Amino acid sequence: MASSPLPRLLAALAPHRRLLWLASACSVLNKLFDLAPPVLIALAVDVVVRQNTAWLTAFGFTTVPAQLSVLAVLSFVIWSAESLFEYLYGLLWRNLAQTVQHELRLEAYGHLQQLEMAFFEAGSSGRLLTILNDDINQLERFFDHGANEILQLITTVLAVGGAMAWLSPAVAGVSFLPIPVILWGSLRFQKRLAPRYGQVREKAGDLAARLANNLGGMLTIKSYTAEAWELERLARQSEAYRAANRRAIRLSAAFVPLIRFAILFAFLAILVIGGLQAWRGVIAIGTYSFLVYITQRLLWPLTTLGRTLDDYQRAMASATRVLDLLDTPVTQAGGATPLPLAMVEGEIRFDDVCFAYREREPLLEHFDLTIPAGSTIGIVGSTGSGKSTLVKLLLRLYNLSSGRILLDGTPIEQLRLDDLRSAIGLVSQEVFLFHGTVAENIAYGSFAATPQAIARAAELAEAAAFIEQLPQGYDTVVGERGQRLSGGQRQRIALARAILKDPPVLILDEATAAVDNETEAAIQRSLDHLTADRTTLVIAHRLSTVRHADCIVVLEQGRLIERGTHDDLMARGGAYANLWRVQVGLRADELLQL
Repeated sequence: MASSPLPRLLAALAPHRRLLWLASACSVLNKLFDLAPPVLIALAVDVVVRQNTAWLTAFGFTTVPAQLSVLAVLSFVIWSAESLFEYLYGLLWRNLAQTVQHELRLEAYGHLQQLEMAFFEAGSSGRLLTILNDDINQLERFFDHGANEILQLITTVLAVGGAMAWLSPAVAGVSFLPIPVILWGSLRFQKRLAPRYGQVREKAGDLAARLANNLGGMLTIKSYTAEAWELERLARQSEAYRAANRRAIRLSAAFVPLIRFAILFAFLAILVIGGLQAWRGVIAIGTYSFLVYITQRLLWPLTTLGRTLDDYQRAMASATRVLDLLDTPVTQAGGATPLPLAMVEGEIRFDDVCFAYREREPLLEHFDLTIPAGSTIGIVGSTGSGKSTLVKLLLRLYNLSSGRILLDGTPIEQLRLDDLRSAIGLVSQEVFLFHGTVAENIAYGSFAATPQAIARAAELAEAAAFIEQLPQGYDTVVGERGQRLSGGQRQRIALARAILKDPPVLILDEATAAVDNETEAAIQRSLDHLTADRTTLVIAHRLSTVRHADCIVVLEQGRLIERGTHDDLMARGGAYANLWRVQVGLRADELLQL
């Protein structure tokens, strides 16, 4: 990744180059017209003191009233032009800021959705929220104000410096003396501020991560009376954020007072040297007036350089985080082979699959499994045996270490990713409902579904009865993560969502693990309708859920150790039979009679 964020940011702005140039031009023109009044003052002084000015006389205005009238008209034009370009640069910069903010946020979020699950497991949602929200907003604030201030400062130095050098090289030389000191000091401050603001953004991410984590775990915090503990932890991280800001502020606040002394020295020198030259007749009184006024326009704006650099460093620190996110490589690009849903039969084959989570021991080694199209297969085993990992690999949430997974004979890496995932419906143990209505959550992923289709899916999932008893029925808002519903209700809505999707391949990952017996029975009845004529993978701890599957496979530490129907596996008296005995509480001799 590039070390400097500015070239990367400018590259990101390439589609808006015309708007950027227009805004920059308006900023420069506004500053040029803003610098014109001291010229008019100098001309007016010459008109009054010397009774004429050669510049206006050359245009045929020889009397004092005529010259003052011309200056009045010029003043009106200049003030009007300054106001016009101030309006235009404000409009253009703010539009650019809003456009950049909007597009960067969408681009960053869109890119984020393409990253593999390992990326999210390695980071925290709070940090990502800080990038997508705070850091992008910081860039918006910079384009709103900071970019214009930098351009106008550069315009001031070049325009005023050139005019002073032309009118009085001696005065200009004295005026320029503090500028190298100011620039050197600014660069030094910038170099020291950059890492401090990087730390500020880092601490902001930590703080956001803590807040997001605690808000999501509020039930656990309350049930374990850990409010004081969590408040103390938050206080420590908030204090770390404040301390990082304090270190940056301590350095940035010292900038302006130091620069003022350099400016004061130059201003006093100009006041004396220019005054002596005017007294001796070397320069006109009007020229001296211009130099005194314009010196303030040249030097005093430099006192804002500290604040401008402060805004710049904050923006660059944010730009680095945003652009680093955008530069994160997508390792799970889909293939080019289309997969029409109507053509999917649903045969799945794991061929010599090896897989290991990042920085962990291999979980699957040379794993082979074939699932015939249209069959229902149960997958059981102890926790950590690799059951859910098979699902994640089939959905291409992770990349294989080696081997192949084939759908209808085609390696899934060759298939278009959207087509692959559209062909698979997933109902997991940890149901996620979005903040919205019941109907919106059932139709999630099938956004064009009619109310009739939604109601039909709810009936098949045996969810219609409780939905109709809700205050607003299908229009009831479920709350964030579906917190206004019970676990069983959320599970049945997730099942209705899968029914409405009507995928050729269905995966039930511990779909009944956290529900009561009544809900499990309801879900089981729904599954009898749902699994017909489609390939179904049922991952379960409750063996009653998979008892009637066409085939049951038993996993242990990533290895397939048993497979067969329920009756076959019970007759063998192996690992499956032991699991069944533990769950139903039967003795070994009773198992033999089943």
